Amino acid sequence: MTGKVLWCFTMSLDGLVAGPNHEMGWMTGFTVRPGLIDEYIESTGAVLGGRDGWDATVGRSRPWGGAWHGPIFVLTHHPEDATPADDVTFLNCGPAEAVRIALAAAGGKNLGVFSPNIGAQLLELGLIDEIDLHIAPILLGDGIRLYDNPGGEPIRLHGLEGDPRSAVRVRYRPTTTAKISGT
Repeated sequence: MTGKVLWCFTMSLDGLVAGPNHEMGWMTGFTVRPGLIDEYIESTGAVLGGRDGWDATVGRSRPWGGAWHGPIFVLTHHPEDATPADDVTFLNCGPAEAVRIALAAAGGKNLGVFSPNIGAQLLELGLIDEIDLHIAPILLGDGIRLYDNPGGEPIRLHGLEGDPRSAVRVRYRPTTTAKISGT
């Protein structure tokens, strides 16, 4: 089995993967397909993330609510001042080298990329095999985007389910509506 490089995120409907300062509290209360988290836990051999996310949130927990155990690699320009943790390696190298190191540690399983910035760099380098998104029924309005490339060329994607060129339809209704006075 040769692992894939998967850029994985739960994302708000407006394209944000974290609130301001990497806040993740908005992610509670959503459900996913039964067994999906178990599939991720089983198929993931290593995780690659960035320093900002590690310092803000990931450093206090393990992926998938602490149920996954394996090597975590954090790409940083300053590994010397990083807070150490079990099974965490701080890398000061280019993103392609970080993928090579993390895939080797994944032991043939997938490498989960949990960083918008690193994922975008890997996408530009042609190193992302799949983008795995779960769109949560929420609009955050402010925070960290999955992908930001002002002035860059659009990147076309092929769907892996159904027609590869088909747009995905997502329909939601607000849980609260404004009351118009006098009606």
